[in-house]
Order: sequence, then structure tokens, then C-alpha cells
Amino acid sequence: MTDFEPKIVAFLCNWCSYRGADLAGTSRIKCAANVRAIRVMCSGRVEPAFVLRAFELGADGVLVLGCHPGDCHYAEGNYKALRRMELLKRTLGQLGVGQDRFRLDWVSASEGDHFSHIVNEMTEKVRALGPFKSKEESKVA
Repeated sequence: MTDFEPKIVAFLCNWCSYRGADLAGTSRIKCAANVRAIRVMCSGRVEPAFVLRAFELGADGVLVLGCHPGDCHYAEGNYKALRRMELLKRTLGQLGVGQDRFRLDWVSASEGDHFSHIVNEMTEKVRALGPFKSKEESKVA
């Protein structure tokens, strides 16, 4: 586990957080390379099943990043995401995934430094937790 590098899947809102990630890159802000971005039109479109599927397919951590509350291009999509993801976070603990492997946060298009901070913080947290093993994998090992 000394050389463990976590695989983190990030669902990024097209209008804000994806552009914040782009700004981080174009501004050459130091950012961990552990994140695999999936652009979605709105964080409100991220189904809890998408997050669970990411873990099922080998993600060690998952981020959902959207527009700040009140700034959603689809009026209330980020509030929908907030409600869904809070319920999902509670469920992750019951499923054996753990709440620390998941994070919902807000990043605007002008916050490349904030995007980088979230990614770096999440990478360090998941690195400290170690690789994710599902209950089925734990039974086999």
C-alpha cells in the first residue's frame, strides 16, 4: 500500500465546475492527477446510481461538483443534487463504502484554485483510507 494512488471519479457540472477545472489547468495550478472527470450538464442530473456504479467499477473515491447554490443554470438543479447526495452519503456508510470516500461541493467557473484544493484534499483523504474494496472483494480476500 506504499505506492497506492487512488482513482477518483468526478462528476462535474458543465457550466461551473468543469470550467473551474479548465481554469485550474490553463492557470497551471498544481492539482493531483488522480481525478477522472465526467462532464454532466448539471449536478442535479447525477443519479445516486452513477456514484454507486463508479465504486462498483473500481473508483476509490467519488466527487460531485456543481454550481454554487443559487447560481445553477437550471434554476434548482444543485439543490436537487444536494438533497440526493446527502441521502446517498448516509447510505454509503450502511453499504460499507464509507462517507469519507464521497464528497459533494461547489465550484464556480472562476474558482480554479478552489477546484484544485478540493481535488488535492480528496486525493490525500482517499490515499490515507487506502484502496476501496467492496464487501464481495473483502469476502474473497
